[in-house]
Amino acid sequence: MSELGARASGQGRIFQTSGDQYIEEHHHHYGAGAGGPLFGRAAGPPAGAGPTAPDSVRMPLVGRAPGILRDREQLRETLGAAVAGSGGEVHVVHGMGGCGKTALAYWLFNEAVREHGRVGFWVNASERMSLRAGMLAVAGDRGAEAGELAAAAAGRRAAADLVWHYLDHSSDPWLLVLDNADDPTVLESGAWLRPSDRGTVLVTTRHATSPLWRGPGVHRHALGLLPLEDAAQVLCDLAPEAGDLEAARKVAARLGRLPLALTLAGSHLAHQLLESWSMDEYDRKLGEESTLIVDQGAAGRGGSQSRHLVGRTWQLSLDALAQQGLPEATTLLRLLSFLAADPVPLSVLVPVARGELTVDGLEPALRPEQLEPALKGLIDHSLAELVTVDGVRCVRAHGVLLDSVAGGVPEDRRAIVETAAASLLEAALPGEGSDSPAARSRLALLTPHVTRLLGVAADERTATLAVRVLRQVYESGDYAGALALAPTVVEAVRGVLGAEHRLALEAEHLQGTALFRMGRFAESEKLHRRVLERRETLLGADDVDTLHSCAALSQPLDLLDRDEESERWKRRALDGYRRVLGEDSREALFIWCGLIEVLPQLRKEQELEEEGPALLRACERALPPDHPTTILARHNYAYGLFEFGRHEEAEPMARQVLADRIRLQGPDHPLTLSATSLNARITHGLGRTDEAIRMMKELSEHRARVLGREHPFAAHDRAWVATWQAEARG
Repeated sequence: MSELGARASGQGRIFQTSGDQYIEEHHHHYGAGAGGPLFGRAAGPPAGAGPTAPDSVRMPLVGRAPGILRDREQLRETLGAAVAGSGGEVHVVHGMGGCGKTALAYWLFNEAVREHGRVGFWVNASERMSLRAGMLAVAGDRGAEAGELAAAAAGRRAAADLVWHYLDHSSDPWLLVLDNADDPTVLESGAWLRPSDRGTVLVTTRHATSPLWRGPGVHRHALGLLPLEDAAQVLCDLAPEAGDLEAARKVAARLGRLPLALTLAGSHLAHQLLESWSMDEYDRKLGEESTLIVDQGAAGRGGSQSRHLVGRTWQLSLDALAQQGLPEATTLLRLLSFLAADPVPLSVLVPVARGELTVDGLEPALRPEQLEPALKGLIDHSLAELVTVDGVRCVRAHGVLLDSVAGGVPEDRRAIVETAAASLLEAALPGEGSDSPAARSRLALLTPHVTRLLGVAADERTATLAVRVLRQVYESGDYAGALALAPTVVEAVRGVLGAEHRLALEAEHLQGTALFRMGRFAESEKLHRRVLERRETLLGADDVDTLHSCAALSQPLDLLDRDEESERWKRRALDGYRRVLGEDSREALFIWCGLIEVLPQLRKEQELEEEGPALLRACERALPPDHPTTILARHNYAYGLFEFGRHEEAEPMARQVLADRIRLQGPDHPLTLSATSLNARITHGLGRTDEAIRMMKELSEHRARVLGREHPFAAHDRAWVATWQAEARG
């Protein structure tokens, strides 16, 4: 009786499988007393004998023989040396589905047989029955008699001992490939996996962490993705007419350099009938339809087998995990599939494991006590890996895998998965106003996942989340990152909520501020003026968002040397904030800082003398210690004193500002660099020219690294250095 409750009688047979199983049977009928070819003179196969031996164990059982094997030089050298040597080693090649483990084994098999004169054996180790039948066939090849094989097949003799006896006494050196050993329990606690002085064993598996791989004489080798150049060359090998190497690089990068996906894509491009896509067109299709289209390359080429389909290869491992009592692994991978292929901090999942955050509606439910076993299951089966980024432990899955899994989420479940993913990201993001280096690092890790979620599940919630992240990226000082992110967020939010929605205007406002910080002042002014006009029309002149636009517009005008106009917009914003939000509101104090900055350029020293100290007192009264606006107030007041030649007064305040910036925001924050510039210029004003030149040279290099060499502020740094050096030369 089978585990499924099926029964067999007489010559009936039961086959069960949790993965790939290809069974071919030949039935031969003999008269009384006649012996079958395997079981001697018995009246037929003994009860429980198991499946018929495979037609061959001397040929690699691969659905599609690989062509040119790209890269893998170091591992090929290691394995080649093993089959050229005296034997006695077991080599385990582990990696995710589709990374080319079987292709590597195929290469080694041919290398062993053709170049080193070894007998090659190839056994499908994906299931107990296929492994047992294949290994008994190997024993038969090495001289085991029919009676011995029949006894082993019937369970009257230890099958593994019989096989290894004949392998150990083989007259010829051999290579034994145990392919697709993704479930190590099939190897019966190692009974089927042994070293032998007469040969070399190669195991291919997705299971990365089995204790069997740590036994004596066992060597583990992780097989990863192809380097970009080799991945591109695979496409050119398969479809040389579809495009050049540069076009192939783009496709290879989008496919994540996964050999199976590259093979299918190349096959698709090389065997099109009705259409003839170039690699550039294929790349565009991947962007529009996701990487799910790669499976079209399997049509007509034996691609119905699950292991040869990107969209199915992962499911084999998930099915195995479910049978091991971990159906939650599928739930977890579905959640990850709505995020990016970038590393996901484990801290994102911790609130669920602790029961602090509940993600409702998922099937199977992601129970707190099952989260860690599910994660370990994904890692064990090479569906995910642990990586460390800037000291943060993360989990990462391949982009093609994530696309495949996301595409397979049923339509009636997608909203539930989307909501759960959004909840995880909302809880993981730093709090508003967090500006420590640790918070900025966490934000940088989470930003790609918010962008991905916005792309696969755009609605008001994800749009709100994306704008929040855009604001935080800008406020963290990553102005280049904010500028790169802004167009995607703006387009998505407008698509979901419309161009006139308050949130869409906020996204454009943030894009304008990022343009300003990156030195693109004219573009910033144009965008802020357009957003201001729409906000005035839709929201009114005294709406807080309209006042934000007034304040933001004043900034590029200041650096475009339109100081009077800049002052007018600053004062309008300041008056509005005081009227709408209060004299000591954070918004009013912040724009007051901006007014202090423009007064020296208008040569209004008396107003600076009155307003600067008043601003500092207001900040100290209304804001907590170390608030960014308080530091900005000191920064801008010190700048004003410097502009009016009051260097001795400015120096201690400027030095304190620089120390505060470094302590609170880190040495690479653009505002820290701005404080450094002010200190260098004050130092020069005090007559310490050599010290000032040294400071400004270091700043110039630092600012170019952070903001880019072409940023106007970096150019100003270089100009000051040149001027001061000329002065020093006399």
